[in-house]
Amino acid sequence: MTNPGRSGGSRVKGAAGPQSTSVSLGDGLLISGETPDYSNHNDSYFLQIMQNLPTAVYTTDAEGCITFYNEAAASLWGRRPKLGEDWWCGSWRLYWPDGTPMAHDECPMAVTLKTGKPVRGAEAVAERPDGTRYPFTPYPTPLFDSEGKLVGALNMLVDITERKKNEEAAQRLAAIVESSDDAIVSKDLNGIIVSWNAGAARLFGYSAEEIVGKPVTTLIPPNHSDEEPTILQRLRRGERIDHYETVRQRKDGSLFDISLTVSPIKAVNGTIIGASKVARDITERKQAEATKEFLLNEIQHRVKNMLATVQAIASQTLKSTPPNERQTFADRIKALSRAYDLLTSQSVDRANIVDVVEQSLAVFQAQGGGRFHLDGPKAWLSANHALSLAMILHELGTNAAKYGALSNEEGQVLVTWKLVGEGQAKRITFCWRESKGPAVTPPQRRGFGSTLIERAFAGEQGKARIEFAPSGLTYSLEFPL
Repeated sequence: MTNPGRSGGSRVKGAAGPQSTSVSLGDGLLISGETPDYSNHNDSYFLQIMQNLPTAVYTTDAEGCITFYNEAAASLWGRRPKLGEDWWCGSWRLYWPDGTPMAHDECPMAVTLKTGKPVRGAEAVAERPDGTRYPFTPYPTPLFDSEGKLVGALNMLVDITERKKNEEAAQRLAAIVESSDDAIVSKDLNGIIVSWNAGAARLFGYSAEEIVGKPVTTLIPPNHSDEEPTILQRLRRGERIDHYETVRQRKDGSLFDISLTVSPIKAVNGTIIGASKVARDITERKQAEATKEFLLNEIQHRVKNMLATVQAIASQTLKSTPPNERQTFADRIKALSRAYDLLTSQSVDRANIVDVVEQSLAVFQAQGGGRFHLDGPKAWLSANHALSLAMILHELGTNAAKYGALSNEEGQVLVTWKLVGEGQAKRITFCWRESKGPAVTPPQRRGFGSTLIERAFAGEQGKARIEFAPSGLTYSLEFPL
């Protein structure tokens, strides 16, 4: 097989077929191309060493004809060159690092034979017959006889594929770190800053030249100085610190809120040698949270005032109404107020169903003495759904306390819910089941409470059903999230 792209192509030494060739390495050691003389102990011993080296090694004569190669070289090339016919390098094809083709008589081995000097620091890319390519570093070294005459060369080829991958990965990582808006800093286990990206310079006001080599405590205000020893202790144990919120200090002395993620840096042998810190300025977020809290408190205050006004107007308007009906109305207003409290304590537009159920039934649980059994996963409800469910639970609890399972000493109430469906079709199925209470009979008339629990979710693709079984009332509800 010949090597495409070679200057002069395949050549045969001499006029009448292959002949044995040899290259002197000094001290009487010879590398024979085709018929090594194993009667010579030095030749046999040296060839065994060369063949068993894990690194690709081959030799040529003074003209560049390959006279020997070991198994590692054949494996690297993906082929077996013909001794005495292939020249300069056993690779199928060669390319410069930028991907342009390289003629075999331009390869580093050819340069060494032309100049009589070793080539170091060169890189090239080789292609195997199957089309796979790999980058490598050659180390061609000229060989001279005892009189100083060039008699050949020895070349060692080092596959640098993994090194190139690591270099590219490191370059990508470095580019990501340098272009990040977040401050990315590394330090050793003594807390000394080792690296500092552009994001850190923008955030803290120090250039890399100013801060690298200084302790990280330079960035920590005095009243937070106890944090760094604790962080270093956790890092030495190999712990990662996620989204730790604290305060740091800029070069000009100003303080700002920051979120830190700190991860241990490990050496190849797994030893922890330092830490990387990703810092993000959360001042605006903190200010937004403070503003939101202020607004929620204001909403809560105004809603409570409105409900109190409604209750006062109702009390005056319903003076002639029986006391129990006035109390029922007042309790409903209180239930609505508690639901608003829950919304404003978490998020004005949603609430967790677990909290809605527990808070809505808190009054009845206090009276019922552990007769409630609640079971269901966490799920976020919209404000409308949370308010509706709170009112439904109040009506069910009130009814159970007057006529159902909570009206005696043995009754039990099981409240369960679960999530069904996926994505946009996700829904909640909810069930209130009473047992061990007085025998249940359907009501003779439908009041506000019955209408509420049946129709509260009717306009939002919800389904409700009440069963007045003698063993206990069962209320089932299904609605979309």
